[in-house]
Amino acid sequence: MKLERLSLFHVVSTAVLLLVVVVTLYPFLHMLAVSLSGDAYVMRNEVTILPKGLNFNMYEIVLGDPKMWNAIKNTVVYTAVGTTIALIVTSMGAYSLSRTNMAFRKGLMMMIVFTMFFGGGMIPTFLVVRSLGFVDTLWGMVIPGAVSTWNLILMRTFFSGIPKELEESGRMDGLNDLGIFLRIIVPLSKASFATIALFYAVGLWNNFIYPLLYLRTPDLFPLQVLLRNLVLAGSVSSGDVTRIGGDNQIVEESLKYATIMVSTLPILIVYPFIQKYFVKGAMIGAVKG
Repeated sequence: MKLERLSLFHVVSTAVLLLVVVVTLYPFLHMLAVSLSGDAYVMRNEVTILPKGLNFNMYEIVLGDPKMWNAIKNTVVYTAVGTTIALIVTSMGAYSLSRTNMAFRKGLMMMIVFTMFFGGGMIPTFLVVRSLGFVDTLWGMVIPGAVSTWNLILMRTFFSGIPKELEESGRMDGLNDLGIFLRIIVPLSKASFATIALFYAVGLWNNFIYPLLYLRTPDLFPLQVLLRNLVLAGSVSSGDVTRIGGDNQIVEESLKYATIMVSTLPILIVYPFIQKYFVKGAMIGAVKG
């Protein structure tokens, strides 16, 4: 009886997971197929998950446009700088809060947790960013989101699980708090750093609200704004939209999907390289402390 229940559970869970995989992968495969198919097949709506009349014209148009490369460069810069700043601020804040001898530790932690449920809102945040002179600058893209409360709590919990004896031995060797953090805590926390870096990098790569609010110069726009302009325009020949491919007569749907693929693939490529750290770091930070 136990074996039958176990088998039924495996069958049901496998079926549910397969359904999730299909639902998740189908839109991605469909966009890839359309972007690689011939114009005639796309216009007749004959493409599903396999390309027909294979051609790379749309990718040549997308990757041949200078505005696209400028947007990619901006996105990479925002992601790299923002992730670095976020890791530095989050890790140092988390390490401080993980020390039991820190003054006002509980009060500060309650104030930080409070921000998970209540925030100032879009307008007050914009007024603060503008008063700091960050509008239409790199800093407006990376500073407002430099700390995520959830990531801070995860990292604090991870640091709390590191044996205190290691810190005591570091102090005996003459290390101060900063030295202990850099020479002991950071090397032991690679899984946690990789996990939190992934969270921040994905958020920054897909960031759309901050550019929409804080950027005014088209040359500073990231990929997401370029993609939004293309999708909402309805036509690449619109004067109000970034013209990818100039005035060429092209299939709008194929162009949109090719642009989406170009903007999505880079961040997806990162996952396999840090997957082994991702599960370990997230689980340890979630259950310890």
